Amino acid sequence: MPTSTATDATIEHRHHFRFHAPHRHLASAFGDDWFGVKAEAFARFFGTPTFLIGQSAVVAVWIAVNVVGLTRFDVYPFILLNLAFSLQAAYAAPLILLAQARQADRDKALTDADAQHREALAHASFERQELAAQQSAQLLELLEQNTRLTQLTQELSQHIERLTDDIHRKVVAA
Repeated sequence: MPTSTATDATIEHRHHFRFHAPHRHLASAFGDDWFGVKAEAFARFFGTPTFLIGQSAVVAVWIAVNVVGLTRFDVYPFILLNLAFSLQAAYAAPLILLAQARQADRDKALTDADAQHREALAHASFERQELAAQQSAQLLELLEQNTRLTQLTQELSQHIERLTDDIHRKVVAA
């Protein structure tokens, strides 16, 4: 994302999720509509302890009611219960696959954004190293100039001292 001013660059550096922006246009294979979101939430619910305990309780009550004889709507071998499990499996499998596909899309977008972030960090680090090398070279050059100026000042001071001594001797001799 090219910037034209320093303010834009500052704002861009403060936006931590700037690498996620190129992935905003990507839609899930199943869409990001309410159906996809609800289906994914329902598929995720299948693996929770609440669902497993609730389903186990319903199955236990179903079997107990039919075995004890309180009702006879699904006698042993519990064909209606098997049919309910088959129906649940018929919907659960595609919903779980849908949830996995949506998660894979999110993971891919995050991986791409992380890769771009690492590349930006590497580029920034390289630029800082180059700047440090340039500044070190400038410091060395300034130190060399300072050394030359110090030597020149020392030579000039010695020359002034000799001239002063010569002038002093000529004034005293005259």
